[in-house]
Amino acid sequence: MSNSSSLSMAPRVDLNVRPLGVALFLLVLGAWYLAQAVSGRQSALYIVGALLGVALYHAAFGFTSAWRVFIADGRGAGLRAQMVMLAVGVALFFPALAAGTLFGNPVTGLVQPAGTSVIFGAFIFGIGMQLGGGCASGTLYTVGGGSTRMIVTLLFFIIGSLIGTAHMPFWTSMPQLAPLSAVKELGLAPALALNWGIFALIAFITIVVEKRRHGKLVPAHVQPPHRSPWLHGPWPLLAGALALVVLNFATLALSGRPWGVTSAFALWGAKAAAVMGIDTASWAYWSTKANAAALASPISQDVTSVMDIGIVLGAMLAAALAGRYAPVWRLPLRSLIAAIVGGLLLGYGARLAYGCNIGAYFSGILSGSLHGWLWLVVAFIGNVVGTRLRPFFGLEVERLKPTAC
Repeated sequence: MSNSSSLSMAPRVDLNVRPLGVALFLLVLGAWYLAQAVSGRQSALYIVGALLGVALYHAAFGFTSAWRVFIADGRGAGLRAQMVMLAVGVALFFPALAAGTLFGNPVTGLVQPAGTSVIFGAFIFGIGMQLGGGCASGTLYTVGGGSTRMIVTLLFFIIGSLIGTAHMPFWTSMPQLAPLSAVKELGLAPALALNWGIFALIAFITIVVEKRRHGKLVPAHVQPPHRSPWLHGPWPLLAGALALVVLNFATLALSGRPWGVTSAFALWGAKAAAVMGIDTASWAYWSTKANAAALASPISQDVTSVMDIGIVLGAMLAAALAGRYAPVWRLPLRSLIAAIVGGLLLGYGARLAYGCNIGAYFSGILSGSLHGWLWLVVAFIGNVVGTRLRPFFGLEVERLKPTAC
């Protein structure tokens, strides 16, 4: 076969030129501006955010869909990819957090109290994941990928986050344990062994469930690859998992703490409310030193905000490279209601639970925090409830159709 005929049979890539150009322009402009106005480190974090957006989009790495297909159909490929991600992550994070420094710079984990607020917040966040159609990272990368429905989810995610900050004094007064880190309490080696054991057990359970339901492990659905899959997608789930953990580690090295997402939503909501004449600065949540400083400073100085914007633009770039950037502006009414309700639950739940699927689950567990494990268990229960509610809003619950073979 000639080279010309081989090329003609290769998968064709239809780039979305206009969104590709917009994404590239904004990424370059943003990186230049941050380097000039804030710091080279802030600019680098913006690019890390963009790379996270590319990885999330090309690997279709959704925490929400992975949990839903396991709950509804017993398929666990997504959950097993998450366990690999966490296993590699603790191997990278725990030694750095035990030492307290990384490449000569001080680092600290996201270790928070485990108690009533985490239980309630994670539970409603789990319901919100299924109604809203995404988690925190999923909302950002699908917005960047052109999903108009997820713009609605994001808007109400921000509103829910703001409401959560108003109610935080009540929730923090409820019973809770002091922040607990496995790395500090057990030591490095025992903490690693314990976490690896739990990851292996969860992966084993998914295998048992999947084989009982389907008789075998069901291959993860992958679209036909482009000629250059690493540029245009799709990526294997495991590649996405490894990319996320490496980029989270880069975030730790550059910012001194792991990747987070939803604190920026609360900040955006508070700033917008202030513009509308609401004195959010007087609220107890925004009166603490760190939060007051963030509220008084430009968005460009907030690490989480900069990375979130980078994620959206990185996903937009990836969608354009894949030729799949095509917003649809008409939404069914029930789906729109689910996006509103889901967004509110996501935002409110994330504030109460000290984070989302990234800040509490992914980065919380990589920090050795007990609240990360509590979040995982309770949010999974919330996802079970949310999956059961999806059909009432006209939302799909993916199941394999039985075949004769």
